[in-house]
Amino acid sequence: MFFNNEIMSVQRYVEMLAAELEKVKEINIPEWAKFVKTSPAKERPPEQKNWWYLRAASILRKIKINKEIGVNRLRRTYGSRKNYGHAPEHKVLAGGKIIRTILQQLEKAGLIEKTKRGRRITKLGNELLNNVRKKVERK
Repeated sequence: MFFNNEIMSVQRYVEMLAAELEKVKEINIPEWAKFVKTSPAKERPPEQKNWWYLRAASILRKIKINKEIGVNRLRRTYGSRKNYGHAPEHKVLAGGKIIRTILQQLEKAGLIEKTKRGRRITKLGNELLNNVRKKVERK
């Protein structure tokens, strides 16, 4: 039972963080994002209207959890299994363009910063994450 509640609170946290990121002017959906798949393993582009902000919120949360993380590790995290019909499935990396663009937007907004080993959260980003966490805990 505890595990289900934890999943629900993480989902609510990411959704509330995405709502906060929609208010940040530097983070916006590029025109090309309407037509791209998130991975070669996917058959269609995402159908949710705010999928870009949800992915940005999820990436921001991953950076907070892992202290420092690079694009390739995020590609592995968001990758999935490709269906080859009768042949066995294989793990495929997620598309890097989406992840890199989101990271660049988060950097412009001042929420993360580039290091030698990847990206890490800034003081401003940490404050945003803590404020959203407090809102989730209140509900």
